[in-house]
Amino acid sequence: MSGHNKWSSIKHKKAKADAARGKIFTRLIKEIAVAARFGGGDENSNPRLRTALAAAKAANMPSANIERAIKRGTGELPGVTYEEITYEGYTAGGAALIIEVLTDNKNRTVADIRHLFSKHNGSLGESGSVAWIFDKKGVVHVKNENVDEDELMLLALEAGADDVKNLDDVFEILTEPETFEAVRNEIAAADYEIESAEVTRYPQNTVKIERKQAGQALKLMDALDEHEDVQNIYSNFDIDEKLMEELG
Repeated sequence: MSGHNKWSSIKHKKAKADAARGKIFTRLIKEIAVAARFGGGDENSNPRLRTALAAAKAANMPSANIERAIKRGTGELPGVTYEEITYEGYTAGGAALIIEVLTDNKNRTVADIRHLFSKHNGSLGESGSVAWIFDKKGVVHVKNENVDEDELMLLALEAGADDVKNLDDVFEILTEPETFEAVRNEIAAADYEIESAEVTRYPQNTVKIERKQAGQALKLMDALDEHEDVQNIYSNFDIDEKLMEELG
C-alpha cells in the first residue's frame, strides 16, 4: 500500500476525533471561503467549491455554516483573508512531504512548520524539490462490503476512471482531476458506499522507512496535521503494516 493510502487510512481513523473537536469544520470552512473567493459563490461554475461543499456535506456541516463561509469568501460578509502556501520537504528516512496550508500570517506559519521539521528530524526543502514526485489524481474509496469487483470496475471505467485497485477493506478508484466529479457521481448514483472522495497528490513511487525513522516520520506528520493552518499533507512513505500498528 502506498504512502498516500496509508496516510489516508490514518486520517480516516482520526476523522471522528477531529469532527468531535470541530477541527474538520474549521478546515472545511477555510477551503470553502478560499474556493468562493477565487472562483465565485456559484458551485455550478466553480469545481473547487463543488468539491469543498461535497466534503462539507459528507461531514454533516450545518448549511448555515456553509452559507456563511461562502459569503465570507465572496466578500458579502466580513472575514479573514487566507493565503495559500505549499511547503515541501522530507521526513526522517527520506520520504517526500508536501504540506498545503491556508494562513492569515505567513511568517508565523513558516516558523512553525520549520520548527516541526527540525523537532522530528525532517528537513524543509525548496519549492519544487519534491512536487515532481506526485501527480494530481482524483481518488475515490468505496467500501468493499458486498461489492462485486467486476461490476464496480466496469462502472468506474465507463464513467472515465483510469484504474480500480482492491486494497482489502476498500476499492480505490483513480481518475484524472477532470473526470473526478463524473466518476464520483456515477458511483454515488449506483448506491455504492463511498468512504472518501478527493482530488489529491498521488505519489509516483514510495520510499521504504525502517523502525526508528518510521516513528519520527509519523510523529512529524501527526504534528503537522494538528497545526491549525495545515489543510492537507501528502507523502510517499512506505512503512510495514505491522510496524504501523505497533507505532499506533
